[in-house]
Amino acid sequence: MRKNKILAYALVIVSTLIATFAFYFWQVVKSPNINVDGEETAVLYIPKGATYETVLDSLNKHELIHDQISFGFLSKFMEYRDAVKPGRYEIEPNASNKSIISKLRSGDQDEVKLTFNNIRLKSELAEKLAANLAIDKEVLLSKLNEPEVCEKYGFSTEEIMSMFLPDTYFMWWTLSEDEFLDRMKFEYDKFWTAERLNKAETTGMTPVQVSTMASIVQSETNKGDEQPRVAGVYVNRIKNGIPLQADPTVKFAVGDFALKRILNKHLSIDSPYNTYKVKGLPPGPIALPEKRAIDAVLNFEDHNYLYFCAKEDFSGYHNFAATLAEHNANARRFHTALNQRGIR
Repeated sequence: MRKNKILAYALVIVSTLIATFAFYFWQVVKSPNINVDGEETAVLYIPKGATYETVLDSLNKHELIHDQISFGFLSKFMEYRDAVKPGRYEIEPNASNKSIISKLRSGDQDEVKLTFNNIRLKSELAEKLAANLAIDKEVLLSKLNEPEVCEKYGFSTEEIMSMFLPDTYFMWWTLSEDEFLDRMKFEYDKFWTAERLNKAETTGMTPVQVSTMASIVQSETNKGDEQPRVAGVYVNRIKNGIPLQADPTVKFAVGDFALKRILNKHLSIDSPYNTYKVKGLPPGPIALPEKRAIDAVLNFEDHNYLYFCAKEDFSGYHNFAATLAEHNANARRFHTALNQRGIR
């Protein structure tokens, strides 16, 4: 009888232990272990060359998980410690250890939503990308200034910026500098359809020249409905052998984009981007040309205007003129308005 009681007690103890272990194991595997509020998604970045210890350090630094012990136990059980893969991983609220580790072990990373616009310089582009992708700013900048690299994509170092079309793109965070450039060339080629190429040929410009003019047009006006008219002015000036005399190119040549008024000292600067001194288009874009500005150039307005000047009401629109006398009258009104506002 006593043996039976001992056996019964032993069975109870073993069953309890098994149940306890099973419950703990269920908790380790299935219970939520993500430390975020509400429906917020946590983001974990794992750089190239990272180890399991690197992952743990990142998790601890940002306090992304509740129970580090259970995460470590299951990581070893699921053989993740030797299978760390770089990437950007979005971890959903209430995610369990198993779902987190499975995602990380499989390398099922999530793309970055990358938007870039309002960029003038290569350094600005490199800085923007380095802030959103695992790209080295200095390495990318070096490639953009390397003639052999630019030539690979069909551009010179002055023209290469026309390859980057402002838009929203979805990319892997781990994209290398070369992979990023390949992607941008793919998007560039996709944009330049046969129809656009034919229109460029009709205007007598190459796609790069169209992009260069588009960068000037968008720098002159952000009014989409006015851009084709501004483009028409520049087309007319090129046809008539008249320098473009575009103020934004002078600002680019000077390197001061905050200039409110262009003075004679600015107009005298020696630079291929100073379109007051050099006829025709500058050697490359003065900003990343937006798609609508490129299309504005390809579909420029056919008129006889040779001049335009900002309207004195500061609406962002311009007064257009076919003669220098008309233009000078428009310019006087604008400069009077500048003086009245104390803008120097």
